[in-house]
Amino acid sequence: MNILVTGGAGFIGSAFVRMAIAETEWRVANFDKLTYAGNLENLASVDASPRYRFLRADICDEAAVSAALAEEKPDAIVHFAAESHVDRSILSPEPVIQTNLRGTFTLLEAARRCGVARFVHVSTDEVYGSLEPPLEAGEDFPLNPSSPYSASKAGSDLLARSYFVTYRFPVIITRASNNYGPYQFPEKLIPLMIANALEDRPLPVYGDGMQIRDWLYVDDHCRGIRAALENGREGEIYNIGGNRSLPNLDVVRQLLATVGKPESLIQYVADRPGHDRRYALSSAKLMRETGWRPRMDFEAGLARTVEWYCANAAWVARVRSGAYRAYYEQNYDRRPVAL
Repeated sequence: MNILVTGGAGFIGSAFVRMAIAETEWRVANFDKLTYAGNLENLASVDASPRYRFLRADICDEAAVSAALAEEKPDAIVHFAAESHVDRSILSPEPVIQTNLRGTFTLLEAARRCGVARFVHVSTDEVYGSLEPPLEAGEDFPLNPSSPYSASKAGSDLLARSYFVTYRFPVIITRASNNYGPYQFPEKLIPLMIANALEDRPLPVYGDGMQIRDWLYVDDHCRGIRAALENGREGEIYNIGGNRSLPNLDVVRQLLATVGKPESLIQYVADRPGHDRRYALSSAKLMRETGWRPRMDFEAGLARTVEWYCANAAWVARVRSGAYRAYYEQNYDRRPVAL
């Protein structure tokens, strides 16, 4: 099978590409613009494979997308490419609208014209919004996004779904909970806290830190996407969760214990606007229809992740460039400390 992966140099996309090259005979074309979170170092292990090819281009560029599809003739597209950070979408909403909505439309339309046989649109549990316990979102749960990021993803989900309903284009949508693991850009909670803890810098925790998230190891997520790609039903939505919900503060405390640093490094800062209190979703449909199950225990996955960041300090230093530091200063250093 020939597949085109968009955003394959990002955190989850690169994990999927590495899995595909290692565990299948697929030929993989990686279509990525290489924005701040795209990093070809993430793909060094597959770069020499004759079944892997990198194409640097923007999913919003209709001509580039059409040319890639004409040349690669993919049997399937797995669409990861997105502006994916809530904090950045709050500071500057325009990029998430452009990439996540316009880019998804451009890709869907080109793929429909080319007759691509399967299109997996990768989305997020954030489209369901904040849920009161003990609710868990199933795939038919109402969408209630709270941030420009989650609204853009909800919109792109609906757009992808409309292509199935209107054109019978073979779309499958997946929605995953919070991912973590090696190679994650250090703006998200776990890698940010690891990087700061290793340097004995303050760990900025929003509000009271009791926002609850379900944690999913990135390789389990990739296996779930593969299960949906290979065995999912066209036009369907599949949730992918890790079945481990924890408050952010508990995650930070576990992380500090793992790296042997004191909890005194925790610094409570003013909460971000519209911060959802609790995400929760059910993966029962994917498990029932494909046999997929999450394999990685959270404590083991966290330990493996910490070990990777400790062993790859040079990678962390390179990605925390001047652009990253400017964002960090804007989002955290200027945020008032909660008293």
